[in-house]
Amino acid sequence: MSGDRISLEVREREDRGSRRTRRLRAQGLVPGVLYGKGHSRAIVVPERDLRAAMTGPSGLHAILDVVIEGQTTVHPSVLADYQQDPIRGTVSHIDLREVRLDQPIHAAVVVRLIGDSPGIKAGGVLSLVSRELHVEALPADVPEHIDVDIGGMEVGDVLRLEDVPALEKVAFLDDPHETVIATVSMPRGFAELEEADAAAAAAEAEAAAEGAPEAEAGEAPEAAEEE
Repeated sequence: MSGDRISLEVREREDRGSRRTRRLRAQGLVPGVLYGKGHSRAIVVPERDLRAAMTGPSGLHAILDVVIEGQTTVHPSVLADYQQDPIRGTVSHIDLREVRLDQPIHAAVVVRLIGDSPGIKAGGVLSLVSRELHVEALPADVPEHIDVDIGGMEVGDVLRLEDVPALEKVAFLDDPHETVIATVSMPRGFAELEEADAAAAAAEAEAAAEGAPEAEAGEAPEAAEEE
């Protein structure tokens, strides 16, 4: 769970132009916005401090005790969104959202598959369909990830949200039946081969069925001659 609370000191910024933000990033600072109830503040945070907060035990769902430089007020917040540099992979912008610790929030939580699927051992291919699930919980109860056991999946099985055990203090928001989490299917080559064999067998059966009446019709005249 994200019960860990991490102090994060930020600084307010006034300039929001692209040139200014490039300078900030060059200085090792990440620009962002702190959203509160009815207001927002443009901020910057040291990239090193932000990285430490995002890679802690609670991951992206840690509770951040944000303090603005020069002030003493603590703003409990969560990471609402972030952007990454497409080349370097570093965080280039963040959105922080103030929260009340006694009120539930909505969050997207990463799915982590665990267990050994018999279907995979038999040659099946595992597909992770839903990489995130949407949940509602108190900020301190939002899990870092959701473990989903695939230990019982055979080839052809479909694992849905309705198959996942409920989590204490966490409510799933996605449709339990419509939300497919994972599937185990036969490899494409084997599936095509099976389809071809099935089609050939069907064609042979159809040909045999069509030929049988013709033989019976040919026998009828002979029977008549004997009479």
